[in-house]
Amino acid sequence: MGEPQEAMAYRRYERETMSGEHVLICVAWPYANGPLHLGHVAGCYLPPDIQYRFERAMGNRVLMVSGSDEHGTPITVTAETQGITPQAVVDQYHEMNLKALLDLGCSWSTHLDPRGAEYGGALFNRTSDPEHKRMVQENFRALETGGFFERKTTEQYYEVNEDGTGRFLPDRYVEGTCPACGADGARGDQCDACGATYEAVELKNPVSKMNPSATIEIRETDHLFYRLDLFQDALEHHALNQQSSWKSNVKAMTKQWLDMGLRPRAVTRDLEWGIPVPLDGETWDGKCIYVWFEAVQGYSTCARIWSKTHAPSLPDGEETWKRWWCVGENGTVPRHLYFLGKDNIPFHTVIWPALILGLNHVHKGGTASEPVSLPGPGEFALESNVPAMEYLMLAGGQFSKSRKHAVWLPSFLERYDPDTLRYYLSINMPENHDTDFNWPDFVERVNSELIAAYGNFVHRVLTLGARLPHEEGASPFAAHDGHSSVEAHRAHLEGALGDITTSLQRHRYKEALRAIMTVAQYGNQVLQNAAPWKHLKEPQDGADESLAALAFCWRIARFLAITTQPFLPTSAQRLWSTLGNDDDVSAMAWQESVNWDAPLTWSAETPQPLFQRLDLDEILAAEQNLVEEGPESDAVHGVKGGKKKGGKKVKEEIEGITYLEFETFMKVNLRVGRILSVEDHPNADKLYVVRLDDGTDDGRTICAGLKAYYEPEEMEGKLVVFVENLKPRPLRGVTSEGMMLAADDGNDGVRLVTIDGDIAPGSQVR
Repeated sequence: MGEPQEAMAYRRYERETMSGEHVLICVAWPYANGPLHLGHVAGCYLPPDIQYRFERAMGNRVLMVSGSDEHGTPITVTAETQGITPQAVVDQYHEMNLKALLDLGCSWSTHLDPRGAEYGGALFNRTSDPEHKRMVQENFRALETGGFFERKTTEQYYEVNEDGTGRFLPDRYVEGTCPACGADGARGDQCDACGATYEAVELKNPVSKMNPSATIEIRETDHLFYRLDLFQDALEHHALNQQSSWKSNVKAMTKQWLDMGLRPRAVTRDLEWGIPVPLDGETWDGKCIYVWFEAVQGYSTCARIWSKTHAPSLPDGEETWKRWWCVGENGTVPRHLYFLGKDNIPFHTVIWPALILGLNHVHKGGTASEPVSLPGPGEFALESNVPAMEYLMLAGGQFSKSRKHAVWLPSFLERYDPDTLRYYLSINMPENHDTDFNWPDFVERVNSELIAAYGNFVHRVLTLGARLPHEEGASPFAAHDGHSSVEAHRAHLEGALGDITTSLQRHRYKEALRAIMTVAQYGNQVLQNAAPWKHLKEPQDGADESLAALAFCWRIARFLAITTQPFLPTSAQRLWSTLGNDDDVSAMAWQESVNWDAPLTWSAETPQPLFQRLDLDEILAAEQNLVEEGPESDAVHGVKGGKKKGGKKVKEEIEGITYLEFETFMKVNLRVGRILSVEDHPNADKLYVVRLDDGTDDGRTICAGLKAYYEPEEMEGKLVVFVENLKPRPLRGVTSEGMMLAADDGNDGVRLVTIDGDIAPGSQVR
């Protein structure tokens, strides 16, 4: 049996255009101390999944790595707060967050690319993995042997109990006033408000987070510090090389750090929960490796663990990871992309590169007394780009897990289609400035853009196609494909694909998705101008061009299935299957979207809508029930998206809504009418005069400004919703006795509100 045409096309494209570039996608490691919220998704976890899917479609060899950050004080704080062990915390939230990411449609289950291990895959790991621990300790010892650590006696806050016992207080155990910006609630070593980092004892007005009434002293303790200052020149050189790639926020924050001058930074801390310091002596008992030093190494340890687990059969076996990590002997550099929020920028443009340079240096026998250099052949590569996001805000305030100001991802996905969230967060992504999440805007964009522009287009194409004469099992579009009149449409889509591709290559996800949605709008215009419904029963003049346009609309739908796949994988697959394909749309090469020779596949199944409309009132009522009262509940069910255990409902108004009294709304009488006839208004170019069967003997007349959107025959016979008790008024000499409801997407798309199924005219809408 021969290879299917789609597979053949893919292989042809692979031979001709695939670069096979090695792309490493590094995703910020979320703390496993609570559920992910929508701020996390928009800033860190959706953009890399989009990029991963796009790069694979482009034919590149892509490895995506991340996992749960399971050490450090966020974990122990949560454990102490809940009265459980740190291990219980990380076990619970690792599973919860991984499931939520998979439910969102993220690609973490794709451990191996279907094309083979040489093409990469994805691994969402854990920093509690014994292999990660072993590798981190190996790197620690190597850097210590190379002289890149210095020992210091430091001052640190110490909590003294009434009985004289106590403990050193790591960063998140202390809160106070930021020494840089003066914000309250700053952590012991970092301020979330301004992003500043500082020594713990620099914090003003310190108090113990877990025991605010306790006495706090400053005591001495010994720690090891990484010599960041030795990498100042190399990192400045690297930053200069990256000016054309980095976003403005990345350039600005990196420059701020470098301009201040790099100082040695502690790599050990007084905390037992973490990877133990691998050095002998009582000094290091009860101390662990600082999580900043440990967790960032997860990008390399995860790649090595993936290689050992999933690629042992390849020629280089467990060393396969080096394809994505090391500069080639010919100077070829793998492309490293780091996805994170803006608060983590310095860790990925200064601290992690300094660790990489240090490891490169000691692996080739160098010591701290010798100058370090940028990576060469066989060494670990530095990042190619850091497309860091700004913040997604909630009701004007920053999403925060610690402050329980959030819409939680697991809770959201229990109630809504994941692709609606992926769409909204993509089209509203905080790429260059903070953006805001609110429910009215979410509903409006989903209904008026995702459904009205995209979903309705493909549904109309397929339902109209089903009405064309065709043999069983054959495509109804086949007889009308390839007409010369569609050449301009082909050129338009090829140009659009170029724009979409460029946007994705530049990490401009909003721009790319808008361009895709513009193609959907273009398809609606093609369909509307062609008016193929006129020729379904009996072809008239212009039938060839009209039905050819309809057939090309099928190709537009195919284009949309392939190009939406990185953004909306679940609905893209639904559409792909509805188009008559039995394979996976994610396996399609990107360029296949404009393959005009692809067969016009067809499914005999009745096409179903891609999405369900959202009802704002229902959502607000549901969210109202989930709004939490008080700060004492657990982290899983924080606010707006979580459920309170007991207690009464909180009566809050949702931001961005002009509320209408129920009694006022009930004065509006909505009923069903059937359109009997549609005629041109004698005195108004843009108006129709519509006769309705409203369930009465006389019927009624309504003037409607729908000439730009409907032909008369499209409207006749439709069951529509109209306002019965609107005061009659003359419009250019014709009295209008009501108003039909219609939806307007704001982009020149207007559609009547119609009734699903059959019901008697005059029926009340309620």
